[in-house]
Amino acid sequence: MTSRPRLLLPAAFITSLGNNIQLLGAALLLVRAQGSMLDVGWLFIAVAVPQAVLSPYFGRLADRFDRRRLWIICDLVSAAAALALPVGLALGVSHQPLVYATNFALAVIAAQFTPASAALIRERVPTAQLRPFNAHYEIALQCGMLLSAAVGGIALQYFGPKPLFTFNALTFALSAVLVFAVGTRSRVVELPQETTHAARPTAARVIPLALLFGQGLVVVTVFNALLPVLLIGEWHRGPAVLGVVDALGGAGFLLAAAVYRRSAARLGDLKLAVGGFLVCTALFALQPLFGLPVLMMLVPLGAFLFGQARIATRSLLMTSVDESRVGHAFGLANGYGLAATIVVMLIASVVTGHSDTRYGFATVAAISLLTAGLAAAWLSTISRRTASNHHGARPVLRSPGGAV
Repeated sequence: MTSRPRLLLPAAFITSLGNNIQLLGAALLLVRAQGSMLDVGWLFIAVAVPQAVLSPYFGRLADRFDRRRLWIICDLVSAAAALALPVGLALGVSHQPLVYATNFALAVIAAQFTPASAALIRERVPTAQLRPFNAHYEIALQCGMLLSAAVGGIALQYFGPKPLFTFNALTFALSAVLVFAVGTRSRVVELPQETTHAARPTAARVIPLALLFGQGLVVVTVFNALLPVLLIGEWHRGPAVLGVVDALGGAGFLLAAAVYRRSAARLGDLKLAVGGFLVCTALFALQPLFGLPVLMMLVPLGAFLFGQARIATRSLLMTSVDESRVGHAFGLANGYGLAATIVVMLIASVVTGHSDTRYGFATVAAISLLTAGLAAAWLSTISRRTASNHHGARPVLRSPGGAV
């Protein structure tokens, strides 16, 4: 792999940094003004709706048009949209509609960014190097989340929202510069002819893998909505404590990414994906039950398990279809995940509003366990059918990389 595709890693880091600063800051503004899980929930729903509706269609666009150009356009338009929030605050616009409007606009752009970025990685990174690259990519994303939580929470507490949101707009512009520096495509990926035959049973795994990948979005998004309400609304802690807890989660994810290659080589991506999600969601229900010290221990542990499952699922989904259809696959996964997020967020908001966040965490955990179990059973059925078909068929040539 040349040095140019590696520029996608700092671009992903900066994009993640900006996105999470925006969402964290917006959530905290609403919590300070309203103190309601439902208000924060509506913010995350406003972010999820356009992506759920548009991601499958935008995924097809990512497979038809230049993916690098799409990434750059998304970053530049996001920078302009992000600037609207500090400008509106300076002009005295009401916080609540301004927060919803700017985050809705950014969500529409993100619906194109997610499949375009995944498709660009699949296009530029050789298949044999996708596992380590995906691990590094997730490290970049989580480093962005880690820094946004730790620095963003503290900066919001001591300097206010306007400088924070202005910085967010600059991160998008810098990401566009880095992706532009990646350069035009200099090689054409040619899969061996026999891969066409092997790809048919593999493509059937896209839907359950999209289910797993999308469930990861549900867990992360609802957790990020519940956590400010738990720490600030119920436990009466400051934004800096929220930043520290999020930083611990980011550290657990970074450790997961660091050991992922060894874990995947020993257990396989499929076992790592399913098992990690199942155990992580069980821990999810325990996090709000025993106070802040226990929360600070369970969050990085859960993030460690979730991180390995997330990277494994990403690798499986990225290689389950031909390169020309990766955008569509990630568009479907992102669309499902965010549609499910809307439903789960509403359920968690209603449950929390009528009780407290402990029941909200437990509700999300139960739904996630059922979803991960369904995906695991689905994948097991496909594997058995594929093995049965291969047992009764004539031997065929396999692709050099083997099946995922």
